[in-house]
Amino acid sequence: MSSAFYCVAMLSLTNLRKHFGPASRRLTAVDGVTLSVRKGEVFGLLGPNGAGKSTTIGMATGLIAPDEGTVNIEGAGAPTTSTARLQLGVAPQELALYDQLTGEENLQFFGKLYHLRGDALAARVDAVLDLVGLTPRRGDRVGTYSGGMKRRLNLAVAMIHDPPLLLLDEPTAGVDPQSRNNLMDVVRKLASEGRTIIYTTHYMEEASKLCDRIAIMDKGKVLAQGTLSELTAAHGGHTVVTVSHGETHERIETTDPVREIARVMASGTATNVRIDPTDLESVFLSLTGRSLRD
Repeated sequence: MSSAFYCVAMLSLTNLRKHFGPASRRLTAVDGVTLSVRKGEVFGLLGPNGAGKSTTIGMATGLIAPDEGTVNIEGAGAPTTSTARLQLGVAPQELALYDQLTGEENLQFFGKLYHLRGDALAARVDAVLDLVGLTPRRGDRVGTYSGGMKRRLNLAVAMIHDPPLLLLDEPTAGVDPQSRNNLMDVVRKLASEGRTIIYTTHYMEEASKLCDRIAIMDKGKVLAQGTLSELTAAHGGHTVVTVSHGETHERIETTDPVREIARVMASGTATNVRIDPTDLESVFLSLTGRSLRD
């Protein structure tokens, strides 16, 4: 996580709404989302597939027009302007790469879209290939890359023009654990440089490890937002103490686990005692009544 961040809002989303389909079968994908992402922080959007995270990212980048509400990028205004788009780097959930081009050629192509040329373009290509660990495969066609390598190149494309604001939509979707850890390390490095990052995911571990603050979304709404400790304190429910009596197990919810353990141990019948502290899974269960689904 970032060690510090400023109180200035780098990205503000105010009362965003987006509907799809005809009025008779209208689907509300995003329903009144208001978020303020501070400069220099990693802000997580956590929720299941279909929660509205990608649609929210689409409106934040100007690719989807909101039916209601506004998006503002600090110092640049709405994301539909050319000035604002230069501030944005986007790694979409659906890979935006050309399989018939090499990794280097993909980066050169996208860099030119941001008006990079000559030595400046070459330097940025070298820098982002090094960042994501793809320098040895720079001359290979992307069609020969593994899924994890494509995800890393997708992130490199988002970084080609050196933007201060990154929007990463499920950047580890469909990759193996080793590639996931590699991508998380890259995000940590970018955060340590002071970039502002919006990170959407449905993986609890990623949100817990990477994000300074987290907004939990489901069915198009933001159910809660705050730091991990704030969310677990407000919505995590009671601590669970699991007591084993031989082959039987007793699950006890309590606000005072130390006292409960002392009581159990005093009985002399417990063979094992385990404390399960509240976590993001507990928070999501408390807010929605169910576990986070894929």
